[in-house]
Amino acid sequence: MVKHLTRKLVSGMALAALVGIAAAPLEASAATLHMAWAQDATGLDPHKQTAFSSLRLLELVYEPLVRVDASLKIVPAIADSWQFSADGKELSFKLNPKAKFQNGAAVTSADVKASFERILDEKTGAAARANFLSIASIDTPDPASVVFHLSQPDVPLLTAMSDVNAAIVPASEIAAGSIGTKAIGSGPFKLDKWDPNAKEVLSANKDWAGGATGVDGIEISVLPDETAILAAMRTKQIDFALLNDPLVATLVPKEASLQLNRVPVLAYHVLQLNPSRKPMTELKVRQAISCAIDRQEVLDTASLGEGKVTGPLTIPSMATDPGQLFCYKRDVEKAKKLMAEAGFADGFSATVIGANGEPPTAAAEAQVIQSQLAEIGVKLDIKMMELNVYVDAWLKGDFDMAVALNGGRADPYTMYNRYWTKAGNLQKVANYIDDTLDSQMQKGRAETDPEKRKAIFAEFEKHIAEVSPWIWLYTSYSYTAQQKNVAGFVPTPTGTLFSLSKVTIQQ
Repeated sequence: MVKHLTRKLVSGMALAALVGIAAAPLEASAATLHMAWAQDATGLDPHKQTAFSSLRLLELVYEPLVRVDASLKIVPAIADSWQFSADGKELSFKLNPKAKFQNGAAVTSADVKASFERILDEKTGAAARANFLSIASIDTPDPASVVFHLSQPDVPLLTAMSDVNAAIVPASEIAAGSIGTKAIGSGPFKLDKWDPNAKEVLSANKDWAGGATGVDGIEISVLPDETAILAAMRTKQIDFALLNDPLVATLVPKEASLQLNRVPVLAYHVLQLNPSRKPMTELKVRQAISCAIDRQEVLDTASLGEGKVTGPLTIPSMATDPGQLFCYKRDVEKAKKLMAEAGFADGFSATVIGANGEPPTAAAEAQVIQSQLAEIGVKLDIKMMELNVYVDAWLKGDFDMAVALNGGRADPYTMYNRYWTKAGNLQKVANYIDDTLDSQMQKGRAETDPEKRKAIFAEFEKHIAEVSPWIWLYTSYSYTAQQKNVAGFVPTPTGTLFSLSKVTIQQ
């Protein structure tokens, strides 16, 4: 088993040298929230970003039509109200008349139409394009009304529209080709300054339709070492922090002045195989890899047991017992037998990629998997990459295997159709599809009865675990830490930081 090395926490003076700020504590301020995280955004285009670090920043600046709250219920954002037609083939929205972009322009139906047309344009490379392929046309009867005409009933469409990847951007900025070069949304904060991998400065959007924010601004320091973040919180230089490393997060409750927010999330840790590359093209090889992996050991070693072994479905209302899925109990002898039947009794060599810092457990996960697969003759070379390099390789499907932390969604179709449908825009990341998966996804998309949908996706989960294009490992937690005078933050299963819009700093 791979053991974690003990890491020394950075002292206040060492931290000051690291980030270029005074070692003396900052005075508490009701106006500005001083915040830190370890990974910075990789870009500013809300329609194209896939990294968690990008989404966490952009969701403070941009808004979708609707959101999901902490209980995964759909709630208003730019749209005040919405309604499906009786046949499920029209979805109409009424926009909040107070909604404004941060350049002062009103958010209108023309902006909504232009945003979704941009998402649907293949040239854009939108991350969530596959979620919206049922949209046949968009009408704008008046500036506050939008009607989406659908080619078929699409139950999960509304949930898909709650994501920052479906953010509404100004039609004028689309026409100018400036999306991604600057950030102009209608969200609670304006992005005033972005020094990549160093700092972000946000100010309150005084015109935000959601009301007054609890702070006048947020200053975010990018500190790659989360122990440095904890040290800065000890000396009260940081009010609030996003933590990804369970090693650091589990230390927070030991600090009398700090509070840890810990909530199970829908995101999942996974070993992605590339079934377009030999020998992962062979079903029995993929199944052997699944049988050889002890998921609980990966969780216990990489994340200190902070989480639970999961199948593909992580939504509480949809999840089934992973113990019922193919080879979720480790069986090395079965794995060796499958390897021999596939013609690889002596094993093979492959490379597994991971991103430095997202998640912080990636290297440890890769090392445990490397050790476990060695028992069936699979020789893994671990290649850790900077996040932006990893994301580029991941989007191209340029890997033998990849350890990944992938986002969860409140609906299984919204969560997986981009990978596991024939029209999925991330099919080149998954590199696997069959008629059964595609059919199950389409049935689940159209079915309106909750119990029937659950049964459809249970069959989807059983099938995909058996054909093993990916090896799902575990779900973990979202961690944030705050000074005890910070109030109002609400953690959610999606990991969003949106409720920073209502956080206050008590004097």
